[in-house]
Amino acid sequence: MKQSLWVLFSLLVSIQLQAGQVVVRKSSDPFDAFAVRDKVQQDFEWRESLRLQQQIRILQSLPLGCVLFKSPYAYYRCGAMFYRPYLYQTKGANPQQLYIQVDPPESQ
Repeated sequence: MKQSLWVLFSLLVSIQLQAGQVVVRKSSDPFDAFAVRDKVQQDFEWRESLRLQQQIRILQSLPLGCVLFKSPYAYYRCGAMFYRPYLYQTKGANPQQLYIQVDPPESQ
């Protein structure tokens, strides 16, 4: 009997330890849960597209003649190539602007 209670207690503790991130904020602060959800989903899709790309080409500066587009997200078109701006930050350093080659964006 004591052993089964101990197993049950251990199981309950382990389930509670696997909870997600907890964010504490003031109730008077404006908060839009749907906007946060959409931003998290967009960031996840961006990371997945980078992960799935077979070759990732990263530039520290764009060539001359690139044009900035803002839809469906901010990206640059340089001839037949497309680049998305990305802030890369190392420990203790200022963020550096890099450009990652992406597939041609689809218009919405």
